[in-house]
Amino acid sequence: MDGIEMANTVHELRPKAGGDTEKITINLGYVDLGHIDLLVQDGFYSNRTDFIRTAIRNQIERHADAARQSVVRKNLDLGLRHYSRQDLEAAQAAGQMLHIRVLGLASIAADVTPELARATIASISVLGALQASAAVKAALADRSR
Repeated sequence: MDGIEMANTVHELRPKAGGDTEKITINLGYVDLGHIDLLVQDGFYSNRTDFIRTAIRNQIERHADAARQSVVRKNLDLGLRHYSRQDLEAAQAAGQMLHIRVLGLASIAADVTPELARATIASISVLGALQASAAVKAALADRSR
């Protein structure tokens, strides 16, 4: 962000089962799937999802130093970043344009209009997920990196 700091709006993400996750689909070969089922059957993991989640976290941890350096180099906010209508109106009143760079979840409040988003958000790059109305996402499509 340029110029305006939004106090207390960045939060660490903690892995949660359920509501704060994104569902993905992966294609695996039958032998790989069979190995996973064998490990589940033998009690190493509670289910296929537990195995896959653990494997992903292990790979992220394996590359943690490089990831941390990249977060710093790319000046990313890590975790949850919420932009309220008031935040954007304050930026607009100050003549500031925001450069949103988030690794995690960026959310733009439901009451933010496409016009306000375009007037205040110069660029947006989200590695993870963006929660915003379809109209705001469409209004910012040409500003996404």
